[in-house]
Order: sequence, then C-alpha cells, then structure tokens
Amino acid sequence: MAESQKLLLRVYIAPDIAHKMTLSTRPSTVEELITVIKEKFRPRLDFDFNLQYEDPDFGGQLCFLTDISELPEKAVLKVHRSETDAGSASTSDTEILPYAPERLQSWPDVFPVPQFSYDVEHSLNGGNMAYQNSGKFLKLTKGQKHDILENMAKAMHSFKAYPSDKEVAKAAEALISKHPCLTEPGSQCGWYGWKTSLKFKMGNFRTKLSRSGCEEVAVNSGKRSKNNPESESPHSNIKRARRAEVNYLPNFPKVESAESLEQQRLQIVEEVSKTERSLGLIERLMQSTFALRRKQIVVDNPSQAVKEFLEKWPALRLESQIAAEFHRITNISLKNKFYAELDNHTPRLIAVYRQKAARTGKAAEALRSICSAYDLTVNFVYYIYSKIPLFSLTLLGLLLCLRDISRLADAFLLMFGLIYALHLNYPKELTHTFNFIQKVLLGLDDSKPLTPRLLSLKNELLIKE
Repeated sequence: MAESQKLLLRVYIAPDIAHKMTLSTRPSTVEELITVIKEKFRPRLDFDFNLQYEDPDFGGQLCFLTDISELPEKAVLKVHRSETDAGSASTSDTEILPYAPERLQSWPDVFPVPQFSYDVEHSLNGGNMAYQNSGKFLKLTKGQKHDILENMAKAMHSFKAYPSDKEVAKAAEALISKHPCLTEPGSQCGWYGWKTSLKFKMGNFRTKLSRSGCEEVAVNSGKRSKNNPESESPHSNIKRARRAEVNYLPNFPKVESAESLEQQRLQIVEEVSKTERSLGLIERLMQSTFALRRKQIVVDNPSQAVKEFLEKWPALRLESQIAAEFHRITNISLKNKFYAELDNHTPRLIAVYRQKAARTGKAAEALRSICSAYDLTVNFVYYIYSKIPLFSLTLLGLLLCLRDISRLADAFLLMFGLIYALHLNYPKELTHTFNFIQKVLLGLDDSKPLTPRLLSLKNELLIKE
C-alpha cells in the first residue's frame, strides 16, 4: 500500500474506551504507528504495548499487527500491554494475556547493520572519512571488534538462529558496505574474514542462549563432546527452520508454564466441541498456546500420529485457524499473499501453458481443462490418510479435505497451510509444485537454490512482454 493513503482508525485504549483517530498519511512501520498512538493518548498509554486489529480475512477476528501493509485503510485497533509490562498489571485468573511473536520477519534482502556502542561508532565515522579521502583502512582494537561482532550476532539472531553460509555472507557484505573502512585488503571480496568471524560469533552466541534456556537452540544442546562422548554428532539431526519458518520453536510466554498452557489446550478442546463456538476465544487461546504446539511437534513427539495430534488440537480443523497458524509460523498472510502473486503471474502462466500445449496441437483442449479444474467444487474432510501418518515420515499420504470449499485453490491453500502447521514434509510426487508455491509465490526463501526446472519457470514468469 502507498504511504500517502489516509487511515481512519477506531482505537480501543481500554476494553470499553474507544477513540476515533484519523491519520493523513500511513506510517511506514508498526513501531511508528505505536509511537503516534502513544503521543495522541498520553498519559493514558504511558506504557509498552502491542497492537491488534480486526482482520477482515478472518471475519473480523483479532490478529497481531506485525506488518503495516496489512492494516486496512479503515480499521479497528486494540491496545494490549506487552508481556514485560503486563506483569505489573493486575489480571484475573481467567484473563488470557496477548502473546506477541518473538520474530516479526524473515531474513531481509538487505541486511540492516545495527548501531554499535558510542565509541565504536565514533571510530567508524572517522575511519570512513579517512578511507574516503586517502583509502586508509581502520585498525580496530580487540574490544572494538568484539563489540561489532556481538551486535551483529544479536541482529542476525533477530532474524534467524541458524543463518546459512549465504546469509552470513550477506551480513558481512552489508557491514563493509556501510563501513568501507573495515574492508580487508588481503581478501578478494573484502569481507571474507568478517564472514568467518561472524560464523564463529554466532556459534558462541547460540551457546550463551542455550545456557540461558532459549528453546530453539537449547533443543540442539547435549550433543557429542568431551563430557558426552557417546552422544550423537553435533552436526546431525539439528532441529532448525528449513522452510523459512520465522517462529520455528518459540519460548513459552513469560507468564505461562507447560501446565498452564495445557489447561488452555483443554479449554480449546471444550470450546471447539460446542455447537456455538466463540471464535474470538479460540483465536486467543490458540495464539497463547502456539509455543506448546510447536514444542510437541518438533521436540516432544515428532513421530506422533497426525490423527492423534488433531484430536488434541481440534481447532486446527477450522479453516480460519489453519491460516492463522501459518501466519504465526511465517508472519505471512497465506491467502492475501498467494492470491496477490497468483493474480500477478496468471497472464504469464497462461501464456507459458499455451506455448507448451501448442507444441502438442491441443492448446484449446488444454486451456479448457484449466477452467474445468478451476470450477470444480471440492469437498474435503479433515482426515489424514496413511497407515500410521507420522510427523517424521517422508512419504506421507494426505487426503485433506474440508467441507463446502467452493474453490480448488482454497482447498490447496488449506493443505499447504496444514503442512506448515503440522511440520510435514512435502509429498514426494509434488515437491516441485510445493517449492514453487513456497519460494516463488509466497517468497519464503529457505536459502536453498531453485532446481533448474523451477528457475527456468521463474525466469519465464518474470519476462515482460
């Protein structure tokens, strides 16, 4: 959306207090919008908070605002205290505190170099001036280099706990681009040594986080070492994001424990079984118990039968919760992103399909089959079919269908969303199809190169006629 668009907002600063607010321009970030709201309603909002908005894609249910572009021009916002501030607020035993995701975005195309300590920034500014004038490189002290690496590691971890070699290289290149005085004269690219240092620093940083109890790295601790010579190799069976999951294995909310989250899970089971469900309550409970679900899938019992898991978490049988769970994992709106990209690429897709069909002399029949398939009404039942469908199996037969789905594309999206939600592998025969949806249409880059076939198709789609 363009930044010049006008915003008309209804802001709930308390459960029963709402104010109308008009902004002549759209803020560029969520943080900027929060700052504007703070200033507008000071001193009543003199605390840290997150924003939720009524998402029209989910029937007006509340979703956390993590991307400013997702906010409609006319929207209802709700203020929620952040977890760090909520501890000082009095809450009842039945109140469900909002759970904000730990990460808000995947690895960026251009890595944002963080701000360093005051003395280091001062030295870098002087070094950049000297490099520009005379080409002189800056020689850092041990403490200065430690500060740079430490802050870079924190910034990298804010996007991914286990960045790939390519991503670390991007971070090192961004550092040299912003501070050319740090260029290594003996390196062909100028940043190879920084890349090596960043990789070692990230390893040390993960060790610190593991000792502090950070779940996504602690799960990989206890591998073979001098103290544990019989354990498995430290490089085997690493549990980490492999399909561009932004929130792969989050920690429990600060005010929750496994026992309290289990009680909320039972509350979900009870609510879903009712004839008249409270979808708002289910959404809040599913948001709060997200970390428990991920722990059960990834760590506790990855070989659990899918049918058993869906019985424990019946809300994942709801269409709205499949899309919501995908958003919790990737911070991407599944339907919005998919259909926007599909609309963008459809003309070229049809052109490519027509060219291929023309070679066989059956272009009209082939194009007619597209429309026939698109108009099919698919009745799906939530049922996963396999003798014993397990999370850990590569070959998985999925019979996924939901009742009363009017479009084949919607049915496919539900299957795609469930594969992410249940941490399943792609069906072997459809690997290229799912990788195309993931990497090309949804932009979920897992740092692995596209196969030649998919790369060729992507290039065909990007050709401007």
